[in-house]
Amino acid sequence: MKQLTLLFTFLTIFLAHSQQILPEVERARVVDEILEERFNVLLPKLMDDTGIDMWILISREYNEDPVLRTMLPATWLNARRRTILLFYRNTEKNTIDKLAVARYNIGKSIVSAWDKEKEPDQWKRLIQLIEERNPQKIALNFSKDHNITDGLDKTDYDEFMSNLPKKHQSKVMSAEQLAVRWIETRTEREMVIFDQLVDITHDIIAEAFSEKVITPGITTTTEVEWWMRQKVTDLGLETWFHPTVDIQRASEELVSHLYSFSGRPDDLVIMPGDLLHCDFGITYLRLNTDCQELAYVLKPEETEAPSFLVNALYDGNRVQDFLTTNMVQGRVGNDILAKSLQDAKDAGLQPAIYTHPLGMYGHSAGTTIGMWDSQGGIEKDDGDNYPLNPNTCYAIELNATVNIPEWNRDIRIMLEEAGFFGEDGFRYVNGRQTELFLIPRVKPQQGY
Repeated sequence: MKQLTLLFTFLTIFLAHSQQILPEVERARVVDEILEERFNVLLPKLMDDTGIDMWILISREYNEDPVLRTMLPATWLNARRRTILLFYRNTEKNTIDKLAVARYNIGKSIVSAWDKEKEPDQWKRLIQLIEERNPQKIALNFSKDHNITDGLDKTDYDEFMSNLPKKHQSKVMSAEQLAVRWIETRTEREMVIFDQLVDITHDIIAEAFSEKVITPGITTTTEVEWWMRQKVTDLGLETWFHPTVDIQRASEELVSHLYSFSGRPDDLVIMPGDLLHCDFGITYLRLNTDCQELAYVLKPEETEAPSFLVNALYDGNRVQDFLTTNMVQGRVGNDILAKSLQDAKDAGLQPAIYTHPLGMYGHSAGTTIGMWDSQGGIEKDDGDNYPLNPNTCYAIELNATVNIPEWNRDIRIMLEEAGFFGEDGFRYVNGRQTELFLIPRVKPQQGY
């Protein structure tokens, strides 16, 4: 009986989603294959583009550099002891050395270059490798502008500089540009997988915002949040933040944007006539999604959402269009933000835009286009000076404030969808919401 129950549970999970979710051993295979392609095909190009011929990453176990963490093979859940990676690009020979100053090979591509029995001092061995190659630049992961590329801790930096010969010290520079490009750039195969991941995300939201999960007058927002969290666990996936569900309804004042993410009342009972909003993202195969969508709870005798809410969603889609039209290669985030906001305001909209890079991390490194509390642009040390590059992904996150006379209040249409900026411009990774989910779903009338 127990085996039948487990089989039924598996089939229920599998049939509920159009995308196959791989078992752990297959996930490891895919992760490592993608990593090898990134090391052997992508990394040489990125080093050439940024003019960096040597990149050194240093981390200790349980205090991993965020960039180095993305380079570990699937079976390495952490760095080991002090892990040092050295990448050297020789453009004349068209070669790239991928070395580990560590006791072990790291995956298939990064070969151990330290025999402790021959040279007991790890730092001295690193310096030997540097001397042998005599690079023009030595890039380290420190950065004021991008937190993800600031992973070199002070202890390791001090140790490195105290061991590095003075003749090389003037070559030391920030790896910021190279590190961000490594984090933000997606390969063709990653994008095929990312489309599937976003599809799974959409499926879970669609199920959460349905009569399968929500019974008006009984189900609470907190229960829906935990249902989404449990669904992710049941599928063998992870979420990088706790889901949130909030409500906007008639005759209630519009509160701060922060309300949707912090300070909401728990266990708010969902009622007919409510406009629901969720914020939800999952992690799979080292990629992350981030999605916000909306649902309307039908009142008795209603078969569709009120036209004023349908039109409000359309206004949110229009803000999306103004933003994505202004996503032009080479533009920095503040310029994209300013023009998009102005274009939307000229069209009579009340926009707010706070779009962020998406991929290896949920709030990833790359071009940041506004923050919800910085609509005039962000400071230079938040990365506004970074240009929009091709083959990068973004959470197209924004809102439109819309006045609803029927409710005697303003509402906020908050949307977030995964988007890809490629050589041919912008596209949504797996579509976007243009119609409200209806709870319950309206079924066709049956004849008698």
